[in-house]
Amino acid sequence: MAESPEKRRSSSSSSNSDEGSVTIGQGIGAGTEGKESESRAAAGGSLNNGDSDSSGIAGRSTAKLNTSQVEMPGANKLEPSSSELKLEKSKTERQRHNNVLAEDAAQQTLKMLTRMATVKDDGTVEFEIPGDVEQHALGIGCDAVNNTLADDELADVKDERYIPPMQIVMLIVGTRGDVQPFIAIGKRLQDYGHRVRLATHSNFKEFVLTAGLEFFPLGGDPKVLAGYMVKNKGFLPSGPSEIPIQRNQIKEIIYSLLPACKDSDTDTGVPFKADAIIANPPAYGHTHVAEALKIPLHIFFTMPWTPTSEFPHPLSRVKQSAGYRLSYQIVDSLIWLGIRDMINDLRKKKLKLRPVTYLSGSQGSDSDVPHGYIWSPHLVPKPKDWGSKVDVVGFCFLDLASNYEPPEALVKWLKAGPEPIYIGFGSLPVQEPERMTQIIVDALEQTGQRGIINKGWGGLGNLAEPKDSIYLLDNVPHDWLFLQCKAVVHHGGAGTTAAGLKAACPTTIVPFFGDQPFWGERVHDRGVGPPPIPVDEFSLPKLVDAINFMLDPKVKERAVELARAMENEDGVTGAVKAFFKHLPLKKPEPDTLPEPSSFFSLRRCFGCS
Repeated sequence: MAESPEKRRSSSSSSNSDEGSVTIGQGIGAGTEGKESESRAAAGGSLNNGDSDSSGIAGRSTAKLNTSQVEMPGANKLEPSSSELKLEKSKTERQRHNNVLAEDAAQQTLKMLTRMATVKDDGTVEFEIPGDVEQHALGIGCDAVNNTLADDELADVKDERYIPPMQIVMLIVGTRGDVQPFIAIGKRLQDYGHRVRLATHSNFKEFVLTAGLEFFPLGGDPKVLAGYMVKNKGFLPSGPSEIPIQRNQIKEIIYSLLPACKDSDTDTGVPFKADAIIANPPAYGHTHVAEALKIPLHIFFTMPWTPTSEFPHPLSRVKQSAGYRLSYQIVDSLIWLGIRDMINDLRKKKLKLRPVTYLSGSQGSDSDVPHGYIWSPHLVPKPKDWGSKVDVVGFCFLDLASNYEPPEALVKWLKAGPEPIYIGFGSLPVQEPERMTQIIVDALEQTGQRGIINKGWGGLGNLAEPKDSIYLLDNVPHDWLFLQCKAVVHHGGAGTTAAGLKAACPTTIVPFFGDQPFWGERVHDRGVGPPPIPVDEFSLPKLVDAINFMLDPKVKERAVELARAMENEDGVTGAVKAFFKHLPLKKPEPDTLPEPSSFFSLRRCFGCS
């Protein structure tokens, strides 16, 4: 007899997890919706069949409506024939049978996930495939159909292909580093005659408007999001106290998406109606809004979000390479478990769509949505099991250096000595800025280097007394500054990583969360930097070792070689071509709403069609 989910969870927590870990079923959604929903999530949840929500409210309303229609006085009623009654009964029985199958599949899947995976106390997912679980049952070792297609590397996309002017909305959630590449893409789309609205957090309004794009405010505060993710290392909460923070932020974000696609400009009042959506995955509700508006969607991101057997999901820790592909579905399922109630509320109340079925994936969509990844194929080549719907377009740089006038004091300081080492963590909050500043100062002195410290949002650089060998600055365009530096130390955001590598700088990455450890490993694998130093392990000996590693002439040679390989890349053009390539030739005709599948396929979820 199979163990109950509760018993297995208990044994799993005691034997495999760190103290304070969150196991499968708690997820993001167990915090603010009451103990009933928490226990329901822990037990596997109530399965939604697509016709009513988990509370059964829609089903009860329908029953009342049917009763009132039958009993309405004076109504002309036609008695159904016996064949009609049999047909209706057959449909009901089939639906009930499908619901039972779906609920059983969902329960079995949840048990398997619970057995394999644990959300650690730093918010990452660690899992191990038990020896008695056959790999084919998880979809490992089989390729999805579209992954057998050869990639054309965008070569067949002609610039002269005429696409009528469109109104395009970009739904972008994250920090400045997440927003910046989309400004570059948006400006290029404007060059093609399209109207582009960049919808993101209010903090970046001036940044967007100064670049010449339209701005629309999305919910969520990037400072709160960054603080949450620094503490939890990703999108998943490390404990119950963190759940309300993330849920409130997500709710603000997803409820602001539809207005961003159809409301008039908040400053000018000029009407707007999106013909297409470009989004990054942390927007969460983008697929659902695209479905409601019946317009094309293209997802771009700076970290891998498409399953592959070549490396694991950046938010996971995987002990076996056989589990790399599976890690994407596990992270996706965990996120979905936490946000499905909010997504279904959005679908029903705002988008007028049927609710999405239980465990159908955080994006609630098929793999048919095109994805573009914003990094250099010279740093991370496109995985062989990604099909033609997935493109690696190159890093997207926004030219800020050409119009930048550096302060005279900075120019004089740069000329006064050898090239410095840049150290900064951008818009990320630092837990102990004074301690980290002292480590940086001591490491520079021990290695005999001059240094530039970017104060950023973290409050670095509060020196007891000024030092001639150290220059403190606020935000300066990386594409200008890094050309003045011999090496860089930073958090490992995709944009900052790209700027350092383009400038041929040996790079040390101090990851805080999310995809930053992934980029740290890629930089080290390429030989242009030391192993990443997680921010929680940041210490004087490790920073001294990292600086000495970067000063090795062979490391500099490899950095120059990589920079030369990246010179001919144009990620912005690549992104625009990818968008045009996958854009439907004509707007799809409105059709009936698809029936959401109520049967959860383990093989489909875990990588196989």
